Amino acid sequence: MKNNKSVIIWLLSGCFLVFVMVVVGGITRLTNSGLSMTDWHLVTDTFPPLTEAKWEETFEKYKQFPEYQKINIHNDFTLSDYKFIYFWEWFHRFIGRIIGLVFIIPFVYFLIKKKLDPETLKKCGILLGMGAFQGFLGWFMVKSGLIDAPDVSHFRLSLHLTFAFITFAYTLWVALDLIYPEKKQVILPLRNIARITLAIIILQIIYGGFVAGLNAGLIHNHWPLMSDGQFFHESIILERDSWFARFTEGKSGVQFVHRTIAYFVVGLILFLTFKSKKYTLSEEQKNGLNGLLIIVFIQFTLGVLTLLYSVPLWLGVTHQAVAFLLLATMTYTLHRFSK
Repeated sequence: MKNNKSVIIWLLSGCFLVFVMVVVGGITRLTNSGLSMTDWHLVTDTFPPLTEAKWEETFEKYKQFPEYQKINIHNDFTLSDYKFIYFWEWFHRFIGRIIGLVFIIPFVYFLIKKKLDPETLKKCGILLGMGAFQGFLGWFMVKSGLIDAPDVSHFRLSLHLTFAFITFAYTLWVALDLIYPEKKQVILPLRNIARITLAIIILQIIYGGFVAGLNAGLIHNHWPLMSDGQFFHESIILERDSWFARFTEGKSGVQFVHRTIAYFVVGLILFLTFKSKKYTLSEEQKNGLNGLLIIVFIQFTLGVLTLLYSVPLWLGVTHQAVAFLLLATMTYTLHRFSK
């Protein structure tokens, strides 16, 4: 680990910045700021408009697009309001640029200094591709809200969000490979349960993106039932014609799936912990499982509160941030149960 300390710090710094970017992305979504920047310029958008005249010009461009013409034109939307939403989208993109610099500059340095072994170099090449693809997904998502509809596609939003989580998890995994380079005996049953749990968590993140994109957290604000006396709300059937569409495009159906998967995540983590009692575990494995138990119950509670209070900004952002911590702990735990 000693020889790789600088590389490990670099990778963990990338993890932290991706975490910050997703949190800011959550704020951007919850404040309806994501469509405030209507074009994409790598250099000229690095800083927001610096003069009042430039602000007016940028605001006039924004007025040509669906969000203003179909929604904000009716809300006494002023330049001051526009500056607020512009800030969050600009800040989100700015962090993306910082992540690019933080990855590329040290990467070149480590290449020159020959600090990356062939295996780590290959993994870092994958990370470079993932980062570039994530930038494309951001543009692809925003583009969907600048044509006809005054909102982005919830499918594209979820893809953008989920891929950020996956990029974070893979970066952490590469760092963990360097922190714990030794081979170890695999406890196959626990590793397999951990893999299934990670897959279900990623599925839950996908549906979290659907809920966010459809604003599905603003309906059925009851728990544990979706309304008085209904576990499976009747509106799920009425919203769409096909079952697939009901559970991928209907607000009620998407919320129902997100609620239900939460129970599976908690159940799988409890099952993994219970099953682990039969084996002799290392200290790291025990810490991973204990962390999972704590964080999953915090996350479940936050999910319930976010729903009951109709997604206030601070709760929505906290719920998303703790999802990151849950994924990080699950990644760490799976790594400790893998070879």
